[in-house]
Amino acid sequence: MSNITLLSIIVFLPALSTLLLAFIPKDKVEVIRFFTLIVTLVVLAITVGAFIAGGGFQYQGEEAKYMQYAFNEGWIPSFNIEYFMGMDGISFPLIMLTAFVSVLAMGASWSITKHVKGYCILFLLLLTGMLGVFLALDFFLFYVFWEVMLLPMYFLIGVWGGPRREYAAIKFFLYTLLGSVLMLIAILMIYFNSDLVGLYQISDAGGGNAVKWQTLNVSETVTNSITAELESRKESGYEPQPIHSFNLLALAALGQHAEAVHDAQPVGPESDPEKYACYLSSNLQWWAFLLLFIGFAVKVPSVPVHTWLPDAHVEAPTPISMILAGILLKMGGYGIIRICYPICPHGGYELMWFVCAIGVVSMVYGAFAALAQKDFKRMVAYSSVSHMGYVVLGLGVWSATAGTLYNPDYWNMGVKGAMFQMIGHGVSSAGMFFMVGVVYDRVHHRDLDKFGGLFGKMPVYTALSIGIFFAGLGLPGLCGFIGEVFVVLSVWRFSPLLAVISAGVVILTAGYILWAVQRVYLGAEYKGPHEEALVPSTFRERLIAGVLLVFEILFGVVPHQTVLKYMDATIDRQVVELASCTQPQEMLAAEAEAKKQREEATEPTSIVAPLETSTSVNAPTANLLVRTGSTE
Repeated sequence: MSNITLLSIIVFLPALSTLLLAFIPKDKVEVIRFFTLIVTLVVLAITVGAFIAGGGFQYQGEEAKYMQYAFNEGWIPSFNIEYFMGMDGISFPLIMLTAFVSVLAMGASWSITKHVKGYCILFLLLLTGMLGVFLALDFFLFYVFWEVMLLPMYFLIGVWGGPRREYAAIKFFLYTLLGSVLMLIAILMIYFNSDLVGLYQISDAGGGNAVKWQTLNVSETVTNSITAELESRKESGYEPQPIHSFNLLALAALGQHAEAVHDAQPVGPESDPEKYACYLSSNLQWWAFLLLFIGFAVKVPSVPVHTWLPDAHVEAPTPISMILAGILLKMGGYGIIRICYPICPHGGYELMWFVCAIGVVSMVYGAFAALAQKDFKRMVAYSSVSHMGYVVLGLGVWSATAGTLYNPDYWNMGVKGAMFQMIGHGVSSAGMFFMVGVVYDRVHHRDLDKFGGLFGKMPVYTALSIGIFFAGLGLPGLCGFIGEVFVVLSVWRFSPLLAVISAGVVILTAGYILWAVQRVYLGAEYKGPHEEALVPSTFRERLIAGVLLVFEILFGVVPHQTVLKYMDATIDRQVVELASCTQPQEMLAAEAEAKKQREEATEPTSIVAPLETSTSVNAPTANLLVRTGSTE
């Protein structure tokens, strides 16, 4: 099966299935539910069968570092917009998580009794949007899937939610739309300042050595346009024209080799030397990174753009809360690691303290807010804000600085910890929301002070709940522990203070989790309404909770074999490439400081010394130093 067929089936099978679902009479509720469940199972089976059981996804060797299953077909040629998909070690675990959580969320949807047909159609459309986000490698296509995901979630909350569902749905829509607008502005900034011609010239295809052209998966049509443009430039009087692109891999190369691309571009007339300059300058990267980061931080969510999350979770039905916490929040973290840092590394370097501060503030605020809650579901919602703060912090720990001799190992650990935290939290948060929903469906309230004694009435449910909540606590041996430890360790070399605060959040997490367990499951007696409805859990409920708990244990006991080995090669390559961007930044700063001291001193000092203490300079770095006029 070709790459385009395989990935297209995975993404669009749920959406195409809605056409068949439309012909099922709406009164055939069980048929509709089982049909939707089967579709999600088929998607999961295809992903597992093709990428794991079949040994198709490579996680060792040179191939594992780059995009796999990639294909690139023309879509809107006039703007170089392409139907471009693929996966690597960053997107692959998230695709598996999406397929897995979607099956369990659909299994939890038997509690939905109103407009079941409409619910299932929107559920499948949402699944297509989520899978498309993780597979799209064209920025325009990525944005389309990002917006496609918004509308189904809006209606799933607004129609099937709780008493304040309209308010929660509108708030979710407005916050997400705000992030989308900022993202769109950044996309246009990047697109109109991209130039594949300059990138081609510094690549191996154009005679350079800065970039491997084949790894960018630029289509043959675009490559032909580039070569034709280069031929045309040989003619006298020809006005050079840049070739813009939405290709995420090419944009990442343009961001990381911005000055080298600039140097390769033709020089304008003496009156305007920068007339033909078209590149991702450091200033542009700073603004683009900020806009993109805010857009993705809304989805994470991070403080202060997090306030939509508690309302959305509280009002959303249980299976949609599972999707929201287990998958949608991870799209924010994925956007930061896939788009923000690779395309705008100079912005990421200059804003590293800002990113880390946002992560730590979210961790601390979310934990204290969870401690203060009386609503069981709202407590779990704020715990997500706190846990996703670890993700932002791990991604922001740019430790490859002069103080560490440009060693990226700690940042590597932070990124892997953030990625593992996204997977672990995707499983544990879906489980926590499901367990809250099980008891809510019986007693129709979530007041923590009115619960108590559930262990005696629902012993199996209580045992499963305690295991799942302990995973959220970060207990060693469960999925919540690995990611948090990696992030905290990575922060130590970046800032001991932030590391101490991050480690202290674990105590707050233990506080609100154990307090909730004590009040809900181990209290003396139940004090709320509908006590007679507290009957033992059903087989369906035990099956869903049991599967989640098994995977939480697997991820905690064998993290490398289940998650880390698939992402190692890709993250290692990306971190090393991004860390190389730090050296020219700091060396230029050292050079500027030396020049200032030379001007102030009575005797001029050499500016060579700061450069000699640094590590070897790679080709892009050398180009940057030449362009800024440094000497050696």
